[in-house]
Amino acid sequence: MSVTLSVLDLAPVQSDATAGDALQATTRFAQRAEELGFHRFWVAEHHNMPGIASAAPAVVLAHLAASTAKIRVGSGGVMLPNHPPLVVAEQFGTLEALHPGRIDLGIGRAPGTDPVTARALRRSAQGLGGDEFPQELTALIGFFRGADPSGIVASPGRGAEPEVWLLGSSGYSAQVAAVLGLPFAFAHHIAPDNTVAALSLYRENFRPSQALAEPYTIVAASAICADTDAEADRLAAPRDLAFANLRSGRPQAIATPEQAAGFPGTDAERHFAAQRRAGQLQGSPDTVREQAAHLLDATAADELMLNTLVYDLDARIHSLELTRAAING
Repeated sequence: MSVTLSVLDLAPVQSDATAGDALQATTRFAQRAEELGFHRFWVAEHHNMPGIASAAPAVVLAHLAASTAKIRVGSGGVMLPNHPPLVVAEQFGTLEALHPGRIDLGIGRAPGTDPVTARALRRSAQGLGGDEFPQELTALIGFFRGADPSGIVASPGRGAEPEVWLLGSSGYSAQVAAVLGLPFAFAHHIAPDNTVAALSLYRENFRPSQALAEPYTIVAASAICADTDAEADRLAAPRDLAFANLRSGRPQAIATPEQAAGFPGTDAERHFAAQRRAGQLQGSPDTVREQAAHLLDATAADELMLNTLVYDLDARIHSLELTRAAING
């Protein structure tokens, strides 16, 4: 078993730390991922979440690209409903101009936050509808290619196109990616029940484009690997608590494993956490190797992207090291 490996990071904010601490930790994490030979390092846009410090991906990526030498850095993703396409084109055109050949622009169609915050971010009271998303995405790509019908030039931007990806957790996004001929990254860590069906839709409907001749897929999975299954479960407790808090509408900074272990949780919350773990990578190297083989066999993914939401940076790095060795030897 061998597959291209990448990283999706949320710049997690510890309960006893600051956003600045979290971003410094993410920088160290990206540097170690580069040393280990990971292909990409993406950060995700989320808002009004005390446990996540990556609300401004373009800003974070500028720092990460300057702090590394060769690993591709990108957004997983920029949430297009929150931004005019021209602004995104200029931001990522600037990044591509500064770090040519290393920038990925992953685009999502969800706001990445709760409804109240989404309204504060939107460009209109109505927001971006599902039917408008493909048009906005096409407009964004058009700015990179100098094809805007109004004659507006994205500078930087035109002629310096980053690698554009469509992100999704549903069949809708899969079909849009297929029709536009874009590479597709599926959020298996969010919607594992939809993964296989969405990837099938993408491959069946794919149309070759200027950007891509054949379908190409990333599957993003939660990955927590430790020396033993029990230790991996202990490290995963803060992630499970963070998901439960988010689902209950009370997002918080990332708890310590000890704090998370002391949280009783309801039957519904424990069931929810168990559902979120299903189909992901969690356990000792032997366990993770078996889980990864099953996931790759089921999805035929071209690339596997690891999201390691662990409280302690050293444990996060150790998990990355163990996971890489378990999957690719």
